[in-house]
Amino acid sequence: MVISVASGKGGTGKTTIAVNLALALSNTQYLDCDVEEPNGHIFLKPDITKRVSVTLPYPRVNYDKCDFCGDCAKICEYGAIAVVKNQVLIFDDLCHSCGSCVMLCPQKAIYEVPQEIGIIEIGEGKGVLFAHGILKLGSTRAHPLVQEVKKYSDVSKTIIIDAPPGTSCPVVEAVKNADFCLLVTEPTPFGLNDLKLAVEMTREIGVPFGIVINRSDGKDSIIFDYARAENIPILLKIPMEREIAEAYSRGISLVESDDNYREVFRKLFADIQGRVGL
Repeated sequence: MVISVASGKGGTGKTTIAVNLALALSNTQYLDCDVEEPNGHIFLKPDITKRVSVTLPYPRVNYDKCDFCGDCAKICEYGAIAVVKNQVLIFDDLCHSCGSCVMLCPQKAIYEVPQEIGIIEIGEGKGVLFAHGILKLGSTRAHPLVQEVKKYSDVSKTIIIDAPPGTSCPVVEAVKNADFCLLVTEPTPFGLNDLKLAVEMTREIGVPFGIVINRSDGKDSIIFDYARAENIPILLKIPMEREIAEAYSRGISLVESDDNYREVFRKLFADIQGRVGL
């Protein structure tokens, strides 16, 4: 079973839910796909046994062959190539490594060179199989790195995917093909606004989902009213408590600081199983 944990905005407690769910269950794998700012390792404290460099091909020009016809710039859907007089400008930040310019250059003047976009670290922490991606500083290619992290999924285990915040392409990549998605929010106007975006995204890609309210102050009508109107189940509420925040600040998970939460997250998992028929 694959459960993705997402949110419309950062800071809602997405990693809190993902890590505690992974720790509460047996035979689990935690994949941190928030490659721009992974922090699940702070709580799982894994022993890293493998590091893998992730590279993508980027085009370069052999000026001995190039006649500056401009076909490469015309074919590029992303505006990553511009031909100016006797120069070919390549903008790596815009390139999607599709290879069209290489294939369609009439003079075969374009070739590709690999460049690192990030690394993947693999290990185990507190009985949980672990993998996360770390995007290279300055790189904009989060989406393909998320794809690579997901390739390390162990289908013999319950897989918990910690998705990036927001609703952009890396989030879609992390959430798609999951059996269920938990959308974590907070009972604030900002939380509701971004929850609505996350709901639209999840419905669009066809993954069943439910809501988790984090930092609940007991006055959650702003979320409950929306969920009732949209017929979305609210599966769990985590209260706003100082003890939880203090444990979090020390890198201690809920299930470790309060053993009662272990059963809370097990019931959440059982609820999800019932909803997806697994």
